Amino acid sequence: MPPRANPLVRGRVIGDVLDDFVPTVNMMIEYNKMVSNGRTFSPSLVSYRPDVLVEGSAKDYFTLVMTDPDSPGQGEASAEEAVPYEAPNPTDGGTHRFVFVLFSQKGQMVQEASYTSRDGFSTRRFAAANELGDPVAAVYFICEEEEEEKKKKKKKRKAFNQCCMQ
Repeated sequence: MPPRANPLVRGRVIGDVLDDFVPTVNMMIEYNKMVSNGRTFSPSLVSYRPDVLVEGSAKDYFTLVMTDPDSPGQGEASAEEAVPYEAPNPTDGGTHRFVFVLFSQKGQMVQEASYTSRDGFSTRRFAAANELGDPVAAVYFICEEEEEEKKKKKKKRKAFNQCCMQ
């Protein structure tokens, strides 16, 4: 696929989060609606753990990482095994890309990952430290702050400016 046609390149997932790779496994992520590259979801639609379907046999082991490369602290959320699921919620008022990255494991992991913070987490470093190799699948979606929250913040700023900036 030419680089321009690859939605992971267009969405800067390749580069910001991952190096280029060739997908070899089919993965589907669903929050009542199927996640597809670049699709926009509101935080209320992604407030619960998604359904994940990965094609493979019962003998296959995978690691799924979920990242937010646009978070203010550059922290990234990871799969449930490392840090409990935290629903996407871009409270800074911005637009965030949330990326699911699937890695194939060589076998069952002996050492359980233990992260107490998402800050500073790197998908590349995590994959290297756990000898996961290249991703086998990835998909991302965009999440924007709820319109109602934007209106509340705007109203608070206006009230503050009227009150305190005179």
